[in-house]
Amino acid sequence: MTIRDRIREALELRSHTSLQISQQVGVAQGEVAGHLQHLERSLPHRGLQLVVEPARCLACGFTFGERRRFAKPSRCPECRSERIAPPQFSVLPR
Repeated sequence: MTIRDRIREALELRSHTSLQISQQVGVAQGEVAGHLQHLERSLPHRGLQLVVEPARCLACGFTFGERRRFAKPSRCPECRSERIAPPQFSVLPR
């Protein structure tokens, strides 16, 4: 089973952050974003979709809804806080 297959399988069960994915699958956290980008493009061929719950600022509640990157942002553009809840990823049927 490939790394992407293991990630897809983990995300079908419940949503995870990139840190949780890296720990569960056994890859570096920095590699997870690249695998997620590939899964986003390939899952529709299987009738599935990658769902991203965007990161949000824990200080002011700002949601990074327009952000297309899968990595956690470093700082909130509204209040400049660095207390950011990472995005959550899951795989659902289309």
